[in-house]
Amino acid sequence: MNTLSHALKRIKSFHSLTFRPLSYYPVDDITSGVNEEEIGLRKTMFDLVQKNLAPKAYQIDKENHFEDIREFWRQLGHIGALGITADINYGGSGGGYLDLVIITEEIARGSASVALSYGAHSSMCVDLINRLGTKEQKHKYLPKLCNGEHIGALAMSESEAGSDIFSMKLRADKDGDYYVLNGKKFWITNGPDADVFVVYAKTNLKSEKPQNGISAFLVEKAFGGLSAGTKLEKLGMRGSHTSELVFENCRIPKENLLGEENKGVRLLMSGIQFERLCLGSVPLGIMQACCDVAFKYAHERKQFNTRIAEFQMIQSKLADMHMVTAACRSYLYNTARACDRNHVNSKDCAGVIVYLSERATKMALDAIQILGGNGYINDYPTGRLLRDANLCVIGNEVRRLIIARNLNKEYS
Repeated sequence: MNTLSHALKRIKSFHSLTFRPLSYYPVDDITSGVNEEEIGLRKTMFDLVQKNLAPKAYQIDKENHFEDIREFWRQLGHIGALGITADINYGGSGGGYLDLVIITEEIARGSASVALSYGAHSSMCVDLINRLGTKEQKHKYLPKLCNGEHIGALAMSESEAGSDIFSMKLRADKDGDYYVLNGKKFWITNGPDADVFVVYAKTNLKSEKPQNGISAFLVEKAFGGLSAGTKLEKLGMRGSHTSELVFENCRIPKENLLGEENKGVRLLMSGIQFERLCLGSVPLGIMQACCDVAFKYAHERKQFNTRIAEFQMIQSKLADMHMVTAACRSYLYNTARACDRNHVNSKDCAGVIVYLSERATKMALDAIQILGGNGYINDYPTGRLLRDANLCVIGNEVRRLIIARNLNKEYS
């Protein structure tokens, strides 16, 4: 059975929307090497995003708030996009990582901040539960996460434990049939909105190797002792709500332990490759958005009674933007296809986010340059695209280290 057969039943019924704004620039799916079902998935996501999300992107960024996030989540759930990689037996669509990449890319094309929230839900929460949860955990949590009733999140980082994640301080102490969590998490995407969290905590403080004393838990917002801090004011990705999480004697039933006790690092490392892959879709969507706005502007704006797209230096930028976007899409898609065939390559999962994030940041600057003075004012989206792209660059030093270490292993 084709991976998207189940999802396409919903996609075909939804496709009557057929929304096409005048500024529509189709992605060249022939050079992307996608099949008919994946083209249908992209068109459906484009229709949904361009009608219900893209027109709100300016306001979402300006106010650092997405008022209709629950409604949009239900729309994503209706077409099967929220659980695209989840098993159909638990409300998912049974698709693959390439499908997840295409969906994330199209959401990012409309609003990168909402795509970030989508990735935290679909990749860092839903996919992890689907791959590593027990049958009972899947039955309990996946249906509502897949249909849009619930929003998911990952709680891993802390204020003093970013790249050095093993230095986390959040602790989970056993108390009969419960674990009691005390401490804080920081930089949590979807923190103020999520209903279900995958939370990493220390369960063995005496371990000589800190990575051997970490466990993962499924934590519900409704559990007592969990609260979200004030929403962070960020430079970019505004509207993707990010906050601190505070755990004060938060009691977690023992059946909510995800995987084995003290073996949480295995879960973390198995999931982080797919998280990087999914995150790489965000700068790709930003690149496509840069092309959308810059190409349209260059073919409408006239100077000296000539469209600026006919000026040689502008043509050079437009050509480079097209080539870079196409090359980045091929790199990301081929890495996703490899993951769908269970050929997970750590250096390329890290490589796609490193390469694409840096290209997206440069492309946003080029888009600003093409628009000239208009590119520098917030009436146009280019400034937002630059600020959003820059978040994805953070962490590239560590990702380059991972790539280099993998190369060293291959040549040792």
